Amino acid sequence: MRNYRKRTWLRSAIAAIVVLHLAAAIWHGQAHSEVPVPLTSAQTAFVFVIILALPIVGAGLIWTRFESAAAWIIALSMLASLLFGVINHFVVMSPDNIGRVPQHAWHQSFVLSAYLLAATEGLGAVLGIATLVFGRKA
Repeated sequence: MRNYRKRTWLRSAIAAIVVLHLAAAIWHGQAHSEVPVPLTSAQTAFVFVIILALPIVGAGLIWTRFESAAAWIIALSMLASLLFGVINHFVVMSPDNIGRVPQHAWHQSFVLSAYLLAATEGLGAVLGIATLVFGRKA
């Protein structure tokens, strides 16, 4: 019974963090458009596939018999998203870096949503890994 509660908690936490991550990504995407900070075609593809679609797919599968595959999808997509965001928002000096985003009405939203994305992606990766390690059936 204890393992069942742990698995249920992990699944629920993953679903919640994916929803929060999706909200943060939509908010950040709006800030990108409003400032504007354009993305390349490759970056746009990465955002739509890795940052948006895969976590949703993983969250949908987490409640099925494909729990392990779902946990891998969540862990890897969130880790890739975290690396992409940290590199582009905090490391590389480009128009996407929070320190280089022009002052604009949406500047604060851009910065705050970048931090929220990093937090949700880090937590999502940890929860995906935790599901793989601790969420196994007894």
